[in-house]
Amino acid sequence: MKAEKIIKPANGYLMLLIVLILFFGGIAMCFLQETGIYIPLILIGFIGFFGFILVNPNTSKVILLFGKYVGTIKENGLFWANPLYRKKTISLRASNFDSERLKVNDKLGNPIMISTILVWRVTNTYKAAFDVDNYENFVRVQTDAAVRKLASMYPYDNFADEGHDEDITLRSSVNEVSEALEKEIDERLSIAGIEVLEARIGYLAYAQEIASAMLKRQQATAIVAARHKIVQGAVEMVEMALEELNKKDIVALDEERKAAMVSNLLVILCGDKEASPVVNAGTLSH
Repeated sequence: MKAEKIIKPANGYLMLLIVLILFFGGIAMCFLQETGIYIPLILIGFIGFFGFILVNPNTSKVILLFGKYVGTIKENGLFWANPLYRKKTISLRASNFDSERLKVNDKLGNPIMISTILVWRVTNTYKAAFDVDNYENFVRVQTDAAVRKLASMYPYDNFADEGHDEDITLRSSVNEVSEALEKEIDERLSIAGIEVLEARIGYLAYAQEIASAMLKRQQATAIVAARHKIVQGAVEMVEMALEELNKKDIVALDEERKAAMVSNLLVILCGDKEASPVVNAGTLSH
């Protein structure tokens, strides 16, 4: 048999009454009649106690008879089955797994530290019990392998200055990366009858040996981007000022004075500190 089989044994409460009657009734009859003829009833009742199966909510019992798979009990309650059955408990609850922080290389070869948070549960008890050796350890190992593969598929961050203009990165594309990670882990765990409910990156950072250098690089990239925006805005403002002066014929400027005006405005608009104005009390030539 290669598939899960759902079974429902006999009602445990009814069998409990029968077993109690056989066991204690046999003892009582032996004392009352002072004979050992009722000893088999006592033995049958005693053996019957080993046939009870208690299934808690969101758990299951995998039943074996001399190494042969009989079926799985998923309905919760008290049941009774063959006392020779071997029972193995498998939880059907959703389990949470927080992997260790792994040191791997991203797509660009940068060492990073990454971990994942996985929510999973068993859906096929036959596969979980017999297709893998230890399904909980299988989840841990395969999750680590999936995280390593995912990290090598995407860069940590997008550095367009080096020609690596990636649409999806580990740091910024959270939803896309989580979907890819969930799909990768689900494919790996399907062999064990396990369903992935959620998978996402729990921790992400550069490795310690390059963290300081990458922080400086990110700061430099941010400064360059800010400067680019400031210069672009300053040029537009200077152009607007010259157009307004020319349109309203406020003052006539030759090319040299326009150049000086543009230079002064750019210094004021692009400078880190506030400009100190100088009042010219004479002519513009001075």
